[in-house]
Amino acid sequence: MADKEGISAFLNTAQMAKLDRLTLNSRYVVEGTLAGRHRSAQKGASTEFADHRSYMPGDDLKRIDWKVLGRTDKYYIRRYQDETNLRVYLLVDRSGSMNYSSDPTRPTKYSYACTLAAAIGYVVLKARDSIGMYIYGEKMDAALPCKNSFNELNNSLKILQGFKPSKGTNGADVMHQIAESINRRAMVVIISDLLDNQDELIKAIAHFRKNLHDVIVFHVMDPAELTLDLKRGAEFEDLETGERLVADPRSMAKEYKDIIGEFIDKYRKACAEMKADYRLIKTDDQVDVFVRAYLEERKRLSR
Repeated sequence: MADKEGISAFLNTAQMAKLDRLTLNSRYVVEGTLAGRHRSAQKGASTEFADHRSYMPGDDLKRIDWKVLGRTDKYYIRRYQDETNLRVYLLVDRSGSMNYSSDPTRPTKYSYACTLAAAIGYVVLKARDSIGMYIYGEKMDAALPCKNSFNELNNSLKILQGFKPSKGTNGADVMHQIAESINRRAMVVIISDLLDNQDELIKAIAHFRKNLHDVIVFHVMDPAELTLDLKRGAEFEDLETGERLVADPRSMAKEYKDIIGEFIDKYRKACAEMKADYRLIKTDDQVDVFVRAYLEERKRLSR
């Protein structure tokens, strides 16, 4: 039985139950080792038996379990624990702006990102795919290899939890490094508030697509960042530079909403043009509900 100790720090039993039967499907050819849910650009095998699945046209006949055929008169393919349909890399942003929360009862963007990473990792491993993780702020802080193991995911989540948001950010440069380091086609899931040089970040996302990776961008924002819905004057602090500004948010709320709307639309349109998946997610959204709705929608659109 899978050890869920690390995941349990982020998701309770009821939340995991909601995610149990979900799958994260790739829309493109990926370099995995199993046919089935994902189209594979490569074939391979390992030695540790996991389970069977029904034979599908195009499967290697060498993989048929002839003993099962003799007992059941049905064709089944042997599958192995080490094999993976898909490699999924989570890129988790820990830049200074991710430390923001407008309400003490609400998680910071970084805390929310960690929970979202745990949920995606859980779904990926339950489907016998592999999960890896990159943690970054001003630089690459951790590069954790892609593994088909709950123990490895738990270790990755413990490392993620040990980090706190840093002061600065340099997301675009780090993403270019990551794009160069992933040698085989995979799925890349970016979890960030994207508060950085927008044009450079878009170029970095495009780098992943140029390398034929399937890309998902989860744009994590606090609700107050979308509306500037604050009732009185306040001192604002840039969590990355430390710069402070006293202002009355009511007097600039309309202009702010227009600017933030343009900011979000630019990311949404750029991702659509390069065929990367973009979703805005707020820190008051329930993670398990969001992930379930997103994956069910993705499955429908992939048919």
